[in-house]
Amino acid sequence: MIRRRPLAVRRRDFAQSQSSTASQGTTPDTLVIIVSSKTTSGVSYPRSMKKATAKHLIERYFRQLTDGCGNEDCTNEFCASCQHFRPVDKNSAAVKALELYKVNAKLCGPQKKDLDPDQPETSTNGFRPEFNRMTSSDLFPTKEAFSDVYFLTEDSVSVILGFCEEEGDYSALIRVIGRVFSSAEALTQSFRKTPTCSASSGGANGGAGVDADTEGETTAPPVDDTGGAAAAAASPASTEATASSSLGSNDDDLTLDVEGVRRAYDRLQAHEQIEASLVNALVYLCPNLELDLEYLDMYHTNRDYLNIFVLVMENTNLHSPEYLETALPLFCKAVCKLPVEAHARLTRVWSRSGAARIRRLMETFQQLITFTIISNEYDAETLVNDDETVVAATKCLKLVFYASVLGGDLDVGHNEDDDDDSDSDDDEITLQELLGEERLYRRGPRVDLLERELGVRTVDVRRPVVPFEDFVNESVNEAVEMDKDFTFYKVDADSKFSFQSCPFILNAVTKSQGLYYDNRIRMYSERRITALYSMAQGQQPNPYLKLKVRREHIIDDALVRLEMISMENPSDLKKQLFVEFEGEQGVDEGGVSKEFFQLVLEEIFNPDIGMFTYDQETRSFWFNSSSLENEAQYSLIGIVLGLAIYNNCILDVHFPMVVYRKLMGKKGTFPDLADSHPVLYQSLKQLLDYSGNVEEDIVTSFQISGTDLFGNPITHDLKEQGEGIPVTNHNKQEFVDMYTDYILNKSVERQFKAFKKGFLMVTNESPLKYLFRPEEVELLICGSRNLDFKALEETTDYDGGYSKDCQVVKDFWETIHSFGEDQKRQFLQFTTGSDRAPVGGLGKLKMIIAKNGCDTDRLPTSHTCFNALLLPEYSSKEKLKERLLKAITYAKGFGML
Repeated sequence: MIRRRPLAVRRRDFAQSQSSTASQGTTPDTLVIIVSSKTTSGVSYPRSMKKATAKHLIERYFRQLTDGCGNEDCTNEFCASCQHFRPVDKNSAAVKALELYKVNAKLCGPQKKDLDPDQPETSTNGFRPEFNRMTSSDLFPTKEAFSDVYFLTEDSVSVILGFCEEEGDYSALIRVIGRVFSSAEALTQSFRKTPTCSASSGGANGGAGVDADTEGETTAPPVDDTGGAAAAAASPASTEATASSSLGSNDDDLTLDVEGVRRAYDRLQAHEQIEASLVNALVYLCPNLELDLEYLDMYHTNRDYLNIFVLVMENTNLHSPEYLETALPLFCKAVCKLPVEAHARLTRVWSRSGAARIRRLMETFQQLITFTIISNEYDAETLVNDDETVVAATKCLKLVFYASVLGGDLDVGHNEDDDDDSDSDDDEITLQELLGEERLYRRGPRVDLLERELGVRTVDVRRPVVPFEDFVNESVNEAVEMDKDFTFYKVDADSKFSFQSCPFILNAVTKSQGLYYDNRIRMYSERRITALYSMAQGQQPNPYLKLKVRREHIIDDALVRLEMISMENPSDLKKQLFVEFEGEQGVDEGGVSKEFFQLVLEEIFNPDIGMFTYDQETRSFWFNSSSLENEAQYSLIGIVLGLAIYNNCILDVHFPMVVYRKLMGKKGTFPDLADSHPVLYQSLKQLLDYSGNVEEDIVTSFQISGTDLFGNPITHDLKEQGEGIPVTNHNKQEFVDMYTDYILNKSVERQFKAFKKGFLMVTNESPLKYLFRPEEVELLICGSRNLDFKALEETTDYDGGYSKDCQVVKDFWETIHSFGEDQKRQFLQFTTGSDRAPVGGLGKLKMIIAKNGCDTDRLPTSHTCFNALLLPEYSSKEKLKERLLKAITYAKGFGML
């Protein structure tokens, strides 16, 4: 059981609201969602006039709107006989008649006395049919008169609310809300789009639809001082637009009048008396929704069942404490019962609702998650993964996340070919099966059903509607036990929820912990398998990936050894790395490996070798399309990057983001040039933006030029015989696309393919591709460029007699903070083996400062394997600074001190 803490948020008194609701005859525990009218603001009658007179005048207005006065030359714009009058249905006429009565509008002369005797017995406004006949009991109803309201529309809500405002008693509305919003069937029928709304001049259900271009904002006519609609009705243009938006042909379109729902909520939420009824109705409704979906498969029986979930989420008060503790958790559980195709449809509907509403949905579910976590206590036994509310809200947040992806800047094409090596070692698989570990070490992550249904991946979006960072919930990251969560993700996914199945909610630090567990367990698995092989074949076990290299020939030695391993037994790459420099003493506990990586990178990125080109402006490297090096060299650098991730090492590499996007399966496209080739990007952008005659003014063709490794000019035809094809205003976009594809993909295809192959040799079975975005992969490999030494000071531990209050420690930190950027990086390199901060910043780096004797002329030393600095107790700050600077400046190599 989850242990409850005292709530930090003060809640309203539900007991009082429930007792008052019950005394008014409302269905117990009922939620109501009601919509405000676009054209009316409640019916209010002047008390100075007798009801009989008012009734008579309203009936005349109604007949004038529906039947007209009979005068063919009538000029009254509110008369059906006027040539410029746009016909309205009888429901809209009833509402309009009340408005005209309030403003004392013009009445024509003689009118027809009788209403149409063939009026249908059903209504589209939720009232019993007699309401349309404008009887006295309906124009001036009693509370009991609304007992026949079996579903709601924008008009019926307006009329009931107007009656309640006139009487000063909202019990009638509370009853209707309780009855309708506690019934799934009633909600499915409520707030339907009206196919005939194009004939309405501000009619009953006008404006039903979400306009993605205007982020779903309403376009209601102006409202006058009396609260009714302005005398001028909607223009013909707006009416036609309303009609077209009400009848969609897309399978994801709803029959729900979303705009009407929003307007109704706006009006209802202005009355505090109604809020408790809405909460109670939702509490009553949700368990029935769960049963309907789980046992009756209601969504496949009636696709309009999805209207309920859209309608409920349009309530802008769902983030309030009343909903957070009672109604919203139940609603989230009901959403989780929807089938995956319904989740996909709901996601697509939300993706078109605009940035403001997607953000509100995100914030609603985030608040529920945070509210629940801070209201409870979790530990190793009581896991946040077992909290049903947190789990359900996270799954709902996943729908909003993909809505943000779908609504963003998508690039669903331009995918790289899948280079994953599907071949596997049959003996290895057999051993894992014998060990009972086939599920734990299965290849690659599971398929995300929602992602597959939507046909989109996170990597497909360049800029989502809501930034990725806003979906991260720090409360979850603090509460989750990643060792247990990893087990759920890899083994018990069918019975336990893992937050790694919703990686958007986790930050890079937490996800890196999950990746660390995956890597370490795979290393352990390889050790066991190697031990079994050795026992069976009588050989000496080799549980590590051992590399013995010469410092002067580090590339050649590493290349030969890794190439042999990749050909003979690629699974050895998944063992823990153990590096030994020939002729040097030292045991690799992590520090020697760090130095190995750094030396390999310095050698392989040396411009003199020519494998990569360096851009001074971006300070990044790009593959040299004219390189004479073989593919094995590029495979080596790919293996090195994979091993760095696998062994939790940070590398000093400088690639543009397009490299990481390509590693995640996307081809480079024009926007990627801004990061990798900024000068070329600006030139091509100017070409696209040029409004003059491209062919005559710019004079270029589909043949591009460049230089080879030795600076000699070379040309390349983007099309066959491209030299003779001019670039014009009509084909300039094609030219830019083909130019970009050549620079980022085709020209370096050989080099990048070998590079990616080496990378996948190490990471192909890792959840890396599923858990991390390209930006986070760069963070894993390169670490953070932001060096916050204040955070490092706060998290540093002391040993050997030192403490943070010692004078030499104070002098040390004053010295470090006075260093320049380059000196700080040298210090990090000296102490940790890398000049970058780990994922999460320097605050995540556990450094130790240990006392190494009294005052002496010896230099400070370090154990990079353990991020430990051995600092003598120098007699002065000046001596400490001089000794420290000399140590970090001449820190290359490894020796026993």
